[in-house]
Amino acid sequence: MPINELTELDQNECLRLLEHHHFGRLAFPDHVGALPMILPVNYMFKEGVVVRTSEGSKLRAAGDNAGAAFEIDGVDDRERTGWSVVVRGRVEEVTDAAELAELSATPLITWAPGDKSYYIRVRPSRITGRRISIAHLPSTWWG
Repeated sequence: MPINELTELDQNECLRLLEHHHFGRLAFPDHVGALPMILPVNYMFKEGVVVRTSEGSKLRAAGDNAGAAFEIDGVDDRERTGWSVVVRGRVEEVTDAAELAELSATPLITWAPGDKSYYIRVRPSRITGRRISIAHLPSTWWG
């Protein structure tokens, strides 16, 4: 039986996964110095993680240039394997008119309903990833 394995993903693999997936979780402080908030979001990867939003906590975090983390993952229940990519950086509002026009022409949709006319970006300062294999779990534990 194979042993449990944890493998670090290289930067190219992390970027490939970020570019080919469109759903993840954005973590940021809901107010400066306050408790963290984690929200599911649809995204695109363009010079960082880009998310559409409305006025509210995500936009306030961008205005504060708050630290943020973004995570995507995948799991294969049958094979008991999974992977995760984490982007850490600062969240900022996208304000450049040319870039806003370009982003509004993309098929980026939002997770939650409503008018989401603002764009924010987590500009990466660090991107890490890992792949894990959990071989020794009982067959009834993970699905």
